[in-house]
Amino acid sequence: MKRTGLWAAVVASTALAAGTALPLNAAPHGASDNASTEARFDAMIDPADQVAWLREMSSAPNQVGSPHDKANAEMQLALFKKWGWNAHIETFQALYPTPISTKVEMVTPERVTLGGQEPSVAGDDTSGNTAAALPPYLIYQGDGDVTAPVVYVNYGMPEDYEALARRGIDVKGKIVLARYGGGWRGLKPKLAQEHGAVGCLIYSDPANDGYATGDSYPRGGARPEHGVQRGSVEDMTTYPGDPLTPGVGATADAKRLTRAESKVILKIPALPISYADAAKILAKMEGPVVTGKDRGGLGMAYHWGGTDAVKVHLAVKSDWSLKPVYDVIAKLPGSVWPDQWIIRGNHHDGWVFGAADPLAGQVALMSEAKALGALYKSGWRPKRTIVYASWDAEEPGLIGSTEWVEEHAAELKDKAILYINTDNPGRGFWYAGGSHELQHFANAAARDVTDPQTGVSVVERSRARILADHYETPGSVEPWLYSAAKSDGDLPLYALGSGSDYSAFFQHLGIATIDTGFGGEDMQGGSYHSVYDSFHHVMEFDDPGMQYGAAVSKVVGHMVLAAADAERVPAIYSSFARTVERYVGELGDLAADQRKRDRELKELTGEGVFKLASLHDDPTTAPPDKGITPLIDLLPLQDAADRLERSAGAADAMLGSYDSLPAAVRAKVDAQLRSIDQSLIDPDGLPGRPWFKNLVYAPGTLTGYGAKTLPGVREAIEQRRWNDARTYVAKTAAVLNDYADRLDKAVAIAKTAQGG
Repeated sequence: MKRTGLWAAVVASTALAAGTALPLNAAPHGASDNASTEARFDAMIDPADQVAWLREMSSAPNQVGSPHDKANAEMQLALFKKWGWNAHIETFQALYPTPISTKVEMVTPERVTLGGQEPSVAGDDTSGNTAAALPPYLIYQGDGDVTAPVVYVNYGMPEDYEALARRGIDVKGKIVLARYGGGWRGLKPKLAQEHGAVGCLIYSDPANDGYATGDSYPRGGARPEHGVQRGSVEDMTTYPGDPLTPGVGATADAKRLTRAESKVILKIPALPISYADAAKILAKMEGPVVTGKDRGGLGMAYHWGGTDAVKVHLAVKSDWSLKPVYDVIAKLPGSVWPDQWIIRGNHHDGWVFGAADPLAGQVALMSEAKALGALYKSGWRPKRTIVYASWDAEEPGLIGSTEWVEEHAAELKDKAILYINTDNPGRGFWYAGGSHELQHFANAAARDVTDPQTGVSVVERSRARILADHYETPGSVEPWLYSAAKSDGDLPLYALGSGSDYSAFFQHLGIATIDTGFGGEDMQGGSYHSVYDSFHHVMEFDDPGMQYGAAVSKVVGHMVLAAADAERVPAIYSSFARTVERYVGELGDLAADQRKRDRELKELTGEGVFKLASLHDDPTTAPPDKGITPLIDLLPLQDAADRLERSAGAADAMLGSYDSLPAAVRAKVDAQLRSIDQSLIDPDGLPGRPWFKNLVYAPGTLTGYGAKTLPGVREAIEQRRWNDARTYVAKTAAVLNDYADRLDKAVAIAKTAQGG
């Protein structure tokens, strides 16, 4: 599911979160010497395996409920068992609406039939194999049959509606036409609905993933004119998973909400269309001309519309039934700590063939499982239990992983040590995000893996990209990120938002998480969620020969081996503490900057500046006056962050001599630290969305996939919910102090043993 269209920015943008810059040759405290095991593991990773599995698994439509989706689950089950794993399929029953009929046509000024399945292209053998495929659609939209004028809303984000309001353009009773990008897909029809629109069309503009980015498929990897991006519009920022069973596993006998009771299903019809079809609508629209960053890349003038010049008929009717979800769960039992679990996951369902998203990541996982199974058969035994999961139904809303986590929540909170995720890795630059105390752990696992293209370490290549971007595009790299790269330190992890299967582990239960992969040189954006996400596209434009797929397997395999066999899962808590300190500083800057702009707006409006600056052919009014941002007392958070840094420093110092502690003391220290990320969980969750309980990391309500850090406070300031801001300053300070308490207790245990 996860795809931003800017994978290169993962290693060179503000999406990353800084921490302690440690030299790459620093050994993580407590890590076992498993170099020999890693070498044996690496030798068994064969890209040819991945190519063969990818060809088979992407040979037919692979959506939830399809015969091929089930066949892929059963194939993996058989392979896991063959490789020596204890494996089974766990089945859930989730609401998965599929289209009975879809229709989109322009009826004014002329009747033009739009929409429909993408055409096949020469050279792509599977692109014509669509008899079992579903037509382009958006799952969890609201069925309906409407005819209305069209308004172009750019990306359909809040600022776009503010821009429309300043022009006196209202979308009430209209169908909005939004382009992909600028924010998560599901926010577009949700915001349209909230503004009174009766329908929503979303298209992929060539400026974002089409011919502005490269040659169109099949000559190149960019999205062709008839390519359509399917996807989910479930309101996953409220809660992911089955819409009818929030908080509990969607078993056959689970108590379910009705569709009307679900908070995450939309009420208006919505469909995705190609830019070829969008161009036919845009070409006929009237109203002021769209200029600057609000217009896309089609070779015509864009108009805002909203008049009767263009009317569209949009109709969607769906089968709102439950469908089976097949999670493949495999285990290798731990020999020393069997009740401590290292969990590794990727999903296997796609929107059509799903070769890049998700199967490029899934075949990497299978390579790892085959190699680990061979090690197990040769006599190696992991000290901790290793759990490998092939999730189903990720695409509609992270369903397979969320339902499994909700069903096994109590056991996972007791046993899960670490969750490692991949989704749709491509080629290029290594990236990783997640729990910041594991920043050095992630870098250490990756630093011995060779980049297939350059022959240097994958970490070194990503570091070089950051330094080059800093020089070539001044201001594009944050100072803390540049400093880490320049000092040859650990590459910072990015903060996790949503869009892949880590959410339930990380943001609902508080289990330490790493999400990792490669990107920046592939063309997955051009095939994303379309018929053209095919074996041919991957082999030509995304990862020829699965060379980077093999690198993913090695990076993740090193993490799994280190976490499974180390005396403790290596963590450096100062990395987390310094990251939190920066987040707290950002909150102060956010409030101050917002207050400054509020005052400036009031001053400029009073002086009539916006009236004088308005254009005769595109008249606009002043932005709305939302009042002045008040002073928010952040002192409790600042104190908690200061204390956390001191506690983390003391804990890291103590762990430097961890191996010298008596075994019984090490066990007590480990018991304090093992599930420390659960300290970041508040049982009441975030305002208006209690499913998300992690008060340090969450997807933004108005960003979707994008992360909001310290979200209870940050979003309250951004959205001007001042009482929530004050409440969550206290709540967030409390969870940070709980985290520091755990560190302090671990230090006290060690000091007592040492006679301190």
